Amino acid sequence: MESGEILVTAIMVAGFVTVHLQVHRLRFLDVTPRSRWLSFAGGVAVAYVFLHVLPDIGMHSREFSDELGVSPTAAESAVYSLALAGLVVFYGLERAVKLSREKARAAGEGDRMQDDVLYLHLVTYGSFNALVGYLLLHREEGGGWALALFFVAMALHFLTADFGMRQDHREAYDRLARWIISAAVVSGWVLGIFIALPPVLIGGLFAFLAGGIILNVLKEELPEERQSYFLPFLLGVMLYAGLIMAERHWV
Repeated sequence: MESGEILVTAIMVAGFVTVHLQVHRLRFLDVTPRSRWLSFAGGVAVAYVFLHVLPDIGMHSREFSDELGVSPTAAESAVYSLALAGLVVFYGLERAVKLSREKARAAGEGDRMQDDVLYLHLVTYGSFNALVGYLLLHREEGGGWALALFFVAMALHFLTADFGMRQDHREAYDRLARWIISAAVVSGWVLGIFIALPPVLIGGLFAFLAGGIILNVLKEELPEERQSYFLPFLLGVMLYAGLIMAERHWV
């Protein structure tokens, strides 16, 4: 692995850590109606998944077929099933968080996650972050533009996801969670320096990551009580879609 790539991705990891550690200082996000910046970030993440991650997985279906020894159709179904699994896992976690907050309010403990669900949330989100850190060095598509697009999309996704997690348990996020998830993304990046997983496994990780991103973005944008903005969301989708198209066809 080249030293230049390690240096560039190290700077990007530092950017991810900055988002995790400093999101509580972005007071302009914590407003009702929902901040337009969060809606814009959600649009960027959606565009990245649908126009970059999922097409890349589809284009490599032959690779999955060869590695797994199954038909191209079966391999494609398996890969997209992993994306569905990612969505289901993160949806199950969000349901557990909601029920936990309801139990805490009923017990007079305030609007917060109970400790067992908090730890489960940290393990799941920490694993997600470690995966992102690893994929900085081992993505389906190489090149500087692809790396930059991945970084921007994931940084904005972390912004919306961290904001939502901090709303679920503000005190625990500020005291503990932000440090754990920051360490996770660094650990994933360090692992990527020393270990290269098989391409078929990288594709599966990409698929699972896509499902988690889709669920998190939709969870942050769709609920009526969040009063999110459609136009900033649409702007994020269109702007990032344009960048992806430019990267694919002209760069």
